[in-house]
Amino acid sequence: MKRKILLLTILTTLFGSISFAAPGVVKGIILNEDNSTLAYANVTLEEIQRATTSNQKGEYKLDNIHPGEYTLVVSFVGFPQQKKKIAVRDSSVVEQNFSLSKNDYTLNEVIIAADRNKYKVNSVSPSLKMETPLLNIPQNIQVVSQALLAEQQITSILEGVTRNVSGVTRLEHWDTYALINMRGSQIAAFRNGMNVQMPWGPLAEDMSMVERIEFVKGPAGFMMANGEPSGFYNVVTKKPTGIKKGEVTMTLGSYDTYRSTLDLDGKIKGNDKLLYRVNVMAQSYGSHRPYEWNDRYTIAPVIKYIFNDKTSLTAEYTYQYSKMSVVGSQNVFSPKGYEDLPVDFTASEPNLDPTVIKDHSFFLTLNHQISNNWKFTGQLAYFNFNQVGSSLWPSALDADGTLHRELSIWDAFNESKLGQLYVNGKVKTGNVTHQILGGLDMNKKNYIADWGQKISLEGSTPFNIYNPVYGTIPAASLPEFDRSLSLRKRAGTNIVGQTYSALYLQDELHFFDDILRLTLAGRYTKAKSTSYGSNTDDKKFTPRVGLSASLDKQTSFYALYDQAFVPQTGTDYNGKAFEPITGNNTEFGIKRDWFGGKWNTTVAAYKITKNNVLTSDTEHINFSTQLGQTQTKGVEVDVKGEIIKGLNLILNYAFTDSEVTKDADSQKVGNPLAGTTKHITNAWLSYAIQDGVLKNVGLSLGYQWQLDRSSWYVFDGSNHVLPDYFRLDGGISWKNKNLSVALNVNNILDAYLYSGSPYGNYYYWQTEAPRNFRVNIAYKF
Repeated sequence: MKRKILLLTILTTLFGSISFAAPGVVKGIILNEDNSTLAYANVTLEEIQRATTSNQKGEYKLDNIHPGEYTLVVSFVGFPQQKKKIAVRDSSVVEQNFSLSKNDYTLNEVIIAADRNKYKVNSVSPSLKMETPLLNIPQNIQVVSQALLAEQQITSILEGVTRNVSGVTRLEHWDTYALINMRGSQIAAFRNGMNVQMPWGPLAEDMSMVERIEFVKGPAGFMMANGEPSGFYNVVTKKPTGIKKGEVTMTLGSYDTYRSTLDLDGKIKGNDKLLYRVNVMAQSYGSHRPYEWNDRYTIAPVIKYIFNDKTSLTAEYTYQYSKMSVVGSQNVFSPKGYEDLPVDFTASEPNLDPTVIKDHSFFLTLNHQISNNWKFTGQLAYFNFNQVGSSLWPSALDADGTLHRELSIWDAFNESKLGQLYVNGKVKTGNVTHQILGGLDMNKKNYIADWGQKISLEGSTPFNIYNPVYGTIPAASLPEFDRSLSLRKRAGTNIVGQTYSALYLQDELHFFDDILRLTLAGRYTKAKSTSYGSNTDDKKFTPRVGLSASLDKQTSFYALYDQAFVPQTGTDYNGKAFEPITGNNTEFGIKRDWFGGKWNTTVAAYKITKNNVLTSDTEHINFSTQLGQTQTKGVEVDVKGEIIKGLNLILNYAFTDSEVTKDADSQKVGNPLAGTTKHITNAWLSYAIQDGVLKNVGLSLGYQWQLDRSSWYVFDGSNHVLPDYFRLDGGISWKNKNLSVALNVNNILDAYLYSGSPYGNYYYWQTEAPRNFRVNIAYKF
């Protein structure tokens, strides 16, 4: 505890003792040839690669520019690039305007220069459909950038992505898909703005194909898709930029980790209209537990064809392959309590057949600029997930530690078809500007699985967790699962499906020269669900009201009211289908950019009420039942950005109070919700030496600290707590224009870290790796 307090004291002192300066400012307006403003044009100071984008009024601004001579570059898709020389003097304000002329026949090289600020971004991706700058959106949205993912050597959504956002935790689960909690419940998985959540899936994205990850807090189902009122995370995949460039990486690490990636970006030679992006990854890694491993590879080609300055079509295909040890080998079981066994304990065996997953996905996106103020987007997606394998779980655990292991077949298939059509537009009525969003959202998903066949793993000697003996089950004596019938015939009623369609409309009204913004929106959804033989048919209208006001150009505060509607799959013990989740969310917050937008703070307070939440059935342990009502209240603080030149910081804190407020079982009322943590704080501090012999050497240090944790799943309806969690990570790196080398060390304190839950008359949990390292070499060309 003393070490934790010392670390926090050092970070707080460093953060609080920094002084700031703003030598000069470069600003201006970017216009179209007809004198209308151009939003989201790229503006770059070429010599120092400081970049920004123009806002809805065509305005751009670059603060804290040191005196000197610079080349100012402006570019936009379909327009010739423009360059102008400028001079910045002490404390001067340089104003430079641009007027871009269209070029229908030549797509000039698009400059998408990364801002030197690795952590802070100013806008959400187009897949979120919002054209308002992040500072002015009446909702707490946090973005994890590609640069940050690379710096922390995060290779999968299953790793430390959540540390970069307040109040977000990843619950331990199988090494196949991400189970992420936020604001009191699991949040849905989105990819490129489409809800791809499945009962078990999709396969967790590898970071080689990822441009950024956006955490949208609170409900946004009115325009995105059905989702929990606690929010969702949106994985944005890499797209072509038109710039000829590439990068290759190689990684070596603990537990036989071998990994390599290749990223190729550019346009077809002799054809400025046809752009491409190809990402390839191959990885083999083991685990701190024996007989546990995962071999993966990913292929993700993207092609974009630009018909003219108004219309483009993007086709994206991703294939993810995973061959891994038996699912469930991560679980540890004990009749006595947590931490009763070594961190590397396993109940698995060396000769069990692997699980193989093949995950295909395809996106087709059409963008068309109808006029200067209106644009149309159409997007189709298809997902095909196929799993052949098995899972490990005990049939019983005796008081003396004898574990009766059982292997169950787990073959599964998922097919998802998704579609979105929507328009964004801008209209003026008097002095009020309206930003209109409206569209159609459709989705059809089907998941079938066979987990009905079981095999006992009782070997020649009983397996005791306190004296485990492995290899007593000859492979020849293991009976094989019967796969002679098709999966659909074997699945029986183990079929989960959902079909929904929805219409939504939003009007964001801008008053008083964009000082005040009022959002009025609504969504009408019809959904049909099939769950293990039962059917439901639901429909509901959900409204949304948001208010955002700017105190100045750097500060805004907001208020939000939204309702939730989430159809649920499955039935209770009596075969009754579950009612959809309904509820409402109220949120207030304040956002501020500091010192010319170099860093940002967001403070949010919220209250979420949910009805018909699922929980475990205490009398029938393999079934769920519905609670009466739950309520989650909380406060979140996020700080991120470049504090001074070379020093970047992420610091966040969340207070989350989630509890059962109504239920037929009065003993459950007041209990915390499973998987929630009352206090979560994270930090990541990095510094790159700017001058001298050690120039470009980088140092980083970060912690994750969770206090007052509830067990990640509660089977008996009672209040079970987990001990506090503290993890310290760090790294050292060096880079020049093309080459970078980084060493990251995780769990520096070599702590015994885990999460888990009671289960009947015993406990089970999953441990994280002890102290481990990764070395990464990257070359850009």
